[in-house]
Amino acid sequence: MALLLWALVLSSLLLPSTSSSACNFPAVYNLGDSNSDTGSQPAVFGPVHSPNGETFFGKPSGRYSDGRLIIDFLAEKLGLPYLSSFLDSIESNFTHGANFASSGATIQHTNGKLLDAGFNPITLDFQFLQFQQLKDRTFELQETGGGGTTVNRLPEPEDFGAALYTLDCGQNDLHFGLTDLGGEQGALSSIPMVISYFVSAIKNLYREGARTFWIHNTGPIGCLPFFVIRYPPKPGNEDPIGCVKSFNQVAQEFNRQLNQTVYKLRTQFPDALLILVDIYTAKYSLISQAEQHGFEDPLGFCCGHLGDDYEVMCGKKGQLRDGTVVYGTSCKDPSKYISWDNVHYTEAANRWVADRISDGSLSDPAVPISEACSRAGRSLDTLLYEL
Repeated sequence: MALLLWALVLSSLLLPSTSSSACNFPAVYNLGDSNSDTGSQPAVFGPVHSPNGETFFGKPSGRYSDGRLIIDFLAEKLGLPYLSSFLDSIESNFTHGANFASSGATIQHTNGKLLDAGFNPITLDFQFLQFQQLKDRTFELQETGGGGTTVNRLPEPEDFGAALYTLDCGQNDLHFGLTDLGGEQGALSSIPMVISYFVSAIKNLYREGARTFWIHNTGPIGCLPFFVIRYPPKPGNEDPIGCVKSFNQVAQEFNRQLNQTVYKLRTQFPDALLILVDIYTAKYSLISQAEQHGFEDPLGFCCGHLGDDYEVMCGKKGQLRDGTVVYGTSCKDPSKYISWDNVHYTEAANRWVADRISDGSLSDPAVPISEACSRAGRSLDTLLYEL
């Protein structure tokens, strides 16, 4: 009997579908940090300066990159418009979703230390409240017939349950732990608390009707030029490609605990599909094999200046140690770099990562993003649980 069960399960996973399994998501709702912020930063804290946006948009677009982000490429693959930031309401259209991600945001709740360190108070829980406000107002205006032309820029009420919910956050929590909580041990000790806040966000979204989640784990933070330059690896703490090994181990531990958490959430919410996307592997593969993918200097960056005790941010003006005034201009060809500004990725790198994750080969369960609502895409553990 057990062998028959296994055969049935495996055949359901391996046999091709006889009908189209594309989900045709009506909308995408994204929560996260600067890796997926498409306009919250300038709407709240001031402009994102040129040369950000130069490659694709031809001007600053609210994104910390020379062009598109991973979330933009995922929207393209789903046949949807780029997501408007919820906080950038002028001429925004939320018919096909909204972006609540905010640069500098953390998963954990804000506190004095986080604010003093320069992190954003628009944390993951606050982003959920913004989503809740959008949903409540949408239902209210649809029911009352009010809102004039505004209602034409809002989603259909039924779209909230059929939408894809993407989450890309956690990097700033690790950044804070590594730089402000005493290094690796401080960061490691904070992970269970950070994960608990992540669980709360998923549960809150589920209670609001979310059923399909596309969750990114965190990337190799020890390979970001910011950390390689500011916290250069000591002997024995440098990995084969020059990254800070212990910092990456912190990221791997975060991802391990996130993975365990997602598996537990699947048993709590068997009618939901929680897809965990291995961003870490995608980004590390790109960095470690940069040359064969057409990139140069994998641990360098294109825009701005950074030393062990000075920084001129991309698009801004500053002074070097000798008093020389310099501008945070971009390199000649951003497409040759993985890192745009020592923390964020170039459009070329974002495109490469998006292509690697969208086909499902780095997802658990292994399902393309366009089929992320399909029951056939559920992990083996979830299928066995349901049986």
